[in-house]
Amino acid sequence: MKVKRIYTSGLVAAGMMMPHALTAGENSEKQPKATPERPNIIFILADDMGYGDLSCYGSKYVKTPNIDRLAATGTRFNQCYAGSGISSPSRCSLMTGKNTGNTRIRDNMCKAGGIEGVKVNPRGDTTIVRRANLLPEDTTIATVLTAAGYRTCLVNKWHLDGYDKGASPNHRGFDEFYGWTISTVHSNSPYYYPYYRFHGDSLINIKENADGKHSIHNNDLSVNDAIAFVKRNKENPFFLYLAFDAPHEPYNIDQTAWYDGQETWTPDTKRYASLITHMDAAIGRLLAEVERMGLRENTLIIFASDNGAAIQAPIKDLNCNAGFKGRKGQLYEGGIRVPLIVNQPGKVPVQSLENTIYFPDIMPTLAALTGATGHLPQHINGINILPLFYGGQVDTDNRMLYWEFTGKQRAARKGDWKCVTIRPNTPLELYNLKDDPEETTNLADRYPEIVKAFDEEMQRMHVPTPNWPLPGEFGSEE
Repeated sequence: MKVKRIYTSGLVAAGMMMPHALTAGENSEKQPKATPERPNIIFILADDMGYGDLSCYGSKYVKTPNIDRLAATGTRFNQCYAGSGISSPSRCSLMTGKNTGNTRIRDNMCKAGGIEGVKVNPRGDTTIVRRANLLPEDTTIATVLTAAGYRTCLVNKWHLDGYDKGASPNHRGFDEFYGWTISTVHSNSPYYYPYYRFHGDSLINIKENADGKHSIHNNDLSVNDAIAFVKRNKENPFFLYLAFDAPHEPYNIDQTAWYDGQETWTPDTKRYASLITHMDAAIGRLLAEVERMGLRENTLIIFASDNGAAIQAPIKDLNCNAGFKGRKGQLYEGGIRVPLIVNQPGKVPVQSLENTIYFPDIMPTLAALTGATGHLPQHINGINILPLFYGGQVDTDNRMLYWEFTGKQRAARKGDWKCVTIRPNTPLELYNLKDDPEETTNLADRYPEIVKAFDEEMQRMHVPTPNWPLPGEFGSEE
């Protein structure tokens, strides 16, 4: 099938010029070895894992001893928010420091521009859709940290290439890439036991999984790649972004012995919990190798999930979203509130924090940690929360956190208040999350002046984009 390629630049169209993004390897000459003050960074991201899926966040069912240990010996954030309620925009927000009123990618599929391609669902059905992708002028965390002398690597899931084969991680700031892309649909096939996988621009075969064999699971494959990267770079500072697939559906895992005693669970419930526990075991193996290499005190570990649990997840059986309203794909708490754990022995204190933070904060924070603030792009929405990692204070609550699925959903939080609507052209709902974290009581009629103030500020937070035009923008029809 011939694919039509259309390249657009939303921020340029909006009159916001971006600095030229550095290419991978630029200014990446050998740097002094990492220290506790300027550490290596390992950012671990789960996929569609709910706030309540970890034992350390209240799960009564799922076994996560290694992640729990990170929380017990580090800092746990109780009010962290993902960049969005679904994968691509959430990861774009994480990588670029911008909220979804301002990012390049604001939904998994776009309305205009982008590139046309084929989407294949788990049943094998195909649909023609359009996707936006990160462009060369977009600055990523990897761009910033590479410029500061860090060796950078992404393992497994990127989801920001759309259908542009030239927009893979190693062309958007990362020195190394081992995983799969959207633009090559079979590069993660079959799911969780892949035969195909990218090493940079080369699509290789995983021989252990040839002929449909289930010899090596993606969780183990990803950690093997991660460990190999750390071993090669133990003498210089590095940034490893380890983005697991787990526990995204389809729930493919043969090893479920952890939950064989749960006789009332469905097979999918067992597999869902097993994907998380298996991922936890893989993380434990990575941490053990970092410790064995003598790098643990010089390495900051961050763990999070890209959004809440999906509709296919056993939300009722396992309380995946911790009782919060909503799920993946929605801007209620269940869709966007996620765990965030930070750990570095001897540096990060044992504490549990209630600061409201979100994914756009990660880029400026890591830039501050590595001395790379001068390489940050303009017009980011996040703030530097680094003092919170090390026992200090930052006022995070007197600002607006903002999310949107352009023209479909929008939400904002400021202090204890949150405004949200998940349907087009419907009134904003208002919740006091301090008193009502489950969003059960809509207070919009009681406090119309608060809703009005939110609405006005939310409209100011929206930066027009040609990929998701609203009526009256960029010549779209009224």
